[in-house]
Amino acid sequence: MNGCSTTAAGGCADPVTAQSLTRPVAAEAIGTALLLAAVVGSGIMAERLSGGNAGVALLANAIATGGALYALIILFGPISGAHFNPAVTIALAVRGMAERRAILPYVMAQIAGGILGVWLAHLMFDLPIVHASLKARTGIGQWAGEMTATFGLILLIVIGARRQSTALPAAVACYIVGAYWFTSSTSFANPAVTIARSLSDTFAGIAPIHAPGFIAAQGVGLVLALLASMLFKED
Repeated sequence: MNGCSTTAAGGCADPVTAQSLTRPVAAEAIGTALLLAAVVGSGIMAERLSGGNAGVALLANAIATGGALYALIILFGPISGAHFNPAVTIALAVRGMAERRAILPYVMAQIAGGILGVWLAHLMFDLPIVHASLKARTGIGQWAGEMTATFGLILLIVIGARRQSTALPAAVACYIVGAYWFTSSTSFANPAVTIARSLSDTFAGIAPIHAPGFIAAQGVGLVLALLASMLFKED
């Protein structure tokens, strides 16, 4: 450890200690909430304005998500590392670029924040605050998409953070926009996002019964990315 928590922006956040968890955990909760509000809210808006054209709706959803993600990484990177994703938190901790003691509070904050973000989106668009999704997303193709999306995202972040690349926030945002289109699952690539989106019966939703399959595929992608990152480890 070098005494700092590596950020998704490629730099170092404030050191995470038992006495300093409040600010970074709050940042993870708020950041993940705003991210989910962007994902779900833009999905609702896109579906309403696209006139039934699913391609246009997906394009709008992807661009809005990527733009919001870039801004949130810049905003919260220096505070918490701007993980917003349990898979990212675990990967950085395993690679020694984040404090392992922060894993549980970060993950809890990410899940809680994601759910609050979904509820906020529902409130903004006059939908029932709590309504589970009915949207089916399952099968080998979808799981392969999630594995691929998560693999690419984690590999990008681990290698980019190791090199402290200043271009990493933009690269992460661009990757997510692209992965919306090149993966069959539209790239959730995030267990907290998957849980939160299972509670939204909207364009961005996933049926709760199908969420565990996505999360398992994301876990496989995480493990494969960590193994692959060892191939590119610099002396």
